[in-house]
Amino acid sequence: MSYTTNELMAVTASRRFQNGQTIFVGLGLPQIASRLARSTHAPDMNVILELGVFNPEPLPGVGLADARLWYRSEYFTGLVGTLGGMLQKGLVDIGFLGSLQIDRFGNLNSTQVSSGSGLRHFTGSGGAADIASLAKRVFIIMKHEARKIIDKVEFITSVGCYKGGNSRVEKGLRPIEGVTVFTNLCVLETSAESGQLEVKSIHPGITVDVLKENTGCELIIPENLPTTDEPSPEELTILREQIDPKKMYIK
Repeated sequence: MSYTTNELMAVTASRRFQNGQTIFVGLGLPQIASRLARSTHAPDMNVILELGVFNPEPLPGVGLADARLWYRSEYFTGLVGTLGGMLQKGLVDIGFLGSLQIDRFGNLNSTQVSSGSGLRHFTGSGGAADIASLAKRVFIIMKHEARKIIDKVEFITSVGCYKGGNSRVEKGLRPIEGVTVFTNLCVLETSAESGQLEVKSIHPGITVDVLKENTGCELIIPENLPTTDEPSPEELTILREQIDPKKMYIK
């Protein structure tokens, strides 16, 4: 079966989840990927939305405050329950976010970038700063462009591995297991030793030259680079018929 890039990204991310984990997810493809995992290999995974919704079965909606995304939720609380009761207690295994920019150490910028006319301001982190600071591991899903994956972000909105090594902990944050980035070209992951992004797999049909041309920093690329596994017919059927039949996110 043929598939879209967004379907490949969602499937690839979903396969990284493990049954029984607790996941903090943002809007869009993070929700799609988490629902796919719960529908296949991780039925006992717990999914939390920032505003206080636990394990929903969302209908198509347009924002986290859209009640259609809360459909059949098991539990409702609030920011104190999610950011305080779950994140600060260290109970969240993975925080799954989007980002405007990311640097080679997995730090995120969703606040401001320089342009020809000066600084351009964006929405900022919302709860992403808390999630990146307190979750055990961080997943990022984003478009792979040279202006988005860069050597050093202008503004650290959410901290990844900071400057590598033990620098994150030295600044007073909890240690992090790592940052995994799912793009339309490849899968990246921070090294446990250096804290820098390494290419873990390259998507079908993408060359290393294309990857380099679309990256604004030097990536660590292994010699025997594996190809990302393609979605199965079963996964695509679930995505298209059950999770996102209106193709709001997987188109």
